[in-house]
Amino acid sequence: MFARDIGIDLGTANVLIHVKGRGIVLNEPSVVAIDRNNNKVLAVGEEARRMVGRTPGNIVAIRPLKDGVIADFDVTEAMLKHFINKLNVKGFLSKPRILICCPTNITSVEQKAIKEAAEKSGGKKVYLEEEPKVAAIGAGMDIFQPSGNMVVDIGGGTTDVAVLSMGDIVTSSSIKMAGDKFDAEILNYIKREYKLLIGERTAENIKINIATVFPDSRDEEIDIRGRDMVSGLPRTITVRSGEIEQALRESVAVIVQAAKTVLERTPPELSADIIDRGVILTGGGALLHGIDMLLAEELKVPVLVAENPMDCVAIGTGIMLDNIDKLPKRRLG
Repeated sequence: MFARDIGIDLGTANVLIHVKGRGIVLNEPSVVAIDRNNNKVLAVGEEARRMVGRTPGNIVAIRPLKDGVIADFDVTEAMLKHFINKLNVKGFLSKPRILICCPTNITSVEQKAIKEAAEKSGGKKVYLEEEPKVAAIGAGMDIFQPSGNMVVDIGGGTTDVAVLSMGDIVTSSSIKMAGDKFDAEILNYIKREYKLLIGERTAENIKINIATVFPDSRDEEIDIRGRDMVSGLPRTITVRSGEIEQALRESVAVIVQAAKTVLERTPPELSADIIDRGVILTGGGALLHGIDMLLAEELKVPVLVAENPMDCVAIGTGIMLDNIDKLPKRRLG
């Protein structure tokens, strides 16, 4: 019984795991619930996410990854171990090879931390690949031709923008502005404008259900509940799409600027290809209403959202696992 190779999209918000021959078998939030008294792991993934903001003092729900890198090594290791054991991919005598994706601009120390966490959680050989490259492959782009492909991968903690050609990254930028920051902006806006305290999950609900980043392109409303900052009592308010567009305007401008900067640094021949082929949006942030229209207007090139933007990196790891022996040997240590 041989071990199956696995690909991991180790995201700030979600972990997706692709098992060779079985496709994407796991998609769970990157959250771990821990009992502070004895440091025991109580729940991982979806079960732990339901506890966020709803636990007694001794239980804390931790997100071990921050801005695309490991913030808490031990908890990340425990989380990966839990997910890998759950999948039952280890062979009788062999361990799986693991391909993990990371943002483009992380340091070698951070790369080593990701690699070590994967090794300790049961990997034989660990390969690291850059997220936008894997996302582009997962979105169906042929990045191995001598032509320019541009991908904007908006995740939970980081947004990676990259221009790819001949199977590698030509110019790229990684910024710590993505889904989590959008939630924080919405939360702060409600606090500032309505003097109402809401939780992260409520902010995320607003983002998914009524938010837009393109002016006047959506007009919906949602009732939300929170705690009144003045009276301390629960209160319900109604929020509209237009308000959220204002709340997110500055954050989204940072992503637009990053995309412009990458295009400005791209060789002219490749820029010409991008005008023909357009820019592909991947990651959960690609589902944010109006982001494709806004980027198309600002960059003056066609912008398309990938078919399953949330799954692109995981699908890409699957394709790369099939060609793992052809990958450039860039393993650390």
